[in-house]
Amino acid sequence: MDLNLSDEQRLLRESVERFVAESYDADHRRKTANDPLGFSPSVWKQFAELGWLALPIPEEFDGLGGGPVEIGILMEAFGRGLVSEPYVATVVLGAALIEKCGSTAQKQANLPKIADGSLKLAFAHSERAARFDLAKVATVAHKTAQGWRLAGSKIAVLDGHAADGIIVSAHLHDHQGPSGRIALFLVPATAQGLAISDYPRLGGGRACNIELSGVQLAEDALLGDGRDALPAVEWAVDRAMAALGAEAVGIMQTLLDTTLDYTKIRKQFGRPLSANQVIRHRLADMAIQVDEARSMALRAALKADNPPVERARAASAAKAKIGKCARFVGEQSIQLHGGMGVTEELEVGAYFKRLVAFDTLFGGTGHHYARHAQLGRTTQPA
Repeated sequence: MDLNLSDEQRLLRESVERFVAESYDADHRRKTANDPLGFSPSVWKQFAELGWLALPIPEEFDGLGGGPVEIGILMEAFGRGLVSEPYVATVVLGAALIEKCGSTAQKQANLPKIADGSLKLAFAHSERAARFDLAKVATVAHKTAQGWRLAGSKIAVLDGHAADGIIVSAHLHDHQGPSGRIALFLVPATAQGLAISDYPRLGGGRACNIELSGVQLAEDALLGDGRDALPAVEWAVDRAMAALGAEAVGIMQTLLDTTLDYTKIRKQFGRPLSANQVIRHRLADMAIQVDEARSMALRAALKADNPPVERARAASAAKAKIGKCARFVGEQSIQLHGGMGVTEELEVGAYFKRLVAFDTLFGGTGHHYARHAQLGRTTQPA
């Protein structure tokens, strides 16, 4: 298998790396961290102008038809700059779910708006009792004469406070009672009965909890025809984990580069720290962990459209392995910077916080080791 990037992919990597290097400095990150929105609308507009919001959207809906590998290239560069714009929520999750579940009319109405930056989405699926089990959904959608009525609560909704619409998962209750199916609904952010409480995320950006108290929706708020959406949710979340894994690799690479530079200029007993053989070994171990994580992120991206079990095992393997590598690289970077590693003057701590947040998104290392093992048992012959 040829793993070299194509000419188009190299150009994408060069352009996004250049943009991030020029636009995301320490002052910019501190400013957005203190902003109630958590990101810059002007930068989001630039994302649209550069075509990044259209990257994975099919060409017939004003997109560029890119895939998970291109998303990974973009996200790794975003990790280097600790980008806080709602790219995963809107493009990786929101656009993917509309493409997968929506009707042709719903795709035509929403996907071009995502591509041009005029529509921001969030995905509300996680609930307090679910413990990262995507099949556990207590929120319900009752069929009414006018459409649907939603009731329930969601937690840890990425960038839900800034979304124009929120894709909400719920169990369908039609005229015959519980259907046993999970469906997705596109809920306007201004809907009556929708309460949003947002909070800052560790390492930048914001998330929110959502309460749905008898939210009334029109008939066409249901994405698609109401068939079970759980396979689509699992597919989209696996793709999101691959994208977030690539972002974590970019963060880890930045920590490695920053630490290497620091050990070259920081002197102890008249010699640079990097002259110490033990320090060199630790830096080498960090570099190995970064390369292993990059390989796992690429593997998850390459298998994102494979059969469900193979795709899910690759995503969980990447999430578990990258989470372990990220913890090691982050801790080594903090330690090798000494007391300065946890101060506000250096950004090492901010990068480490984003890695800690990555480890908990969509399930931690332990959860995905277990999921990977369980999926492996399902493929074994009886």
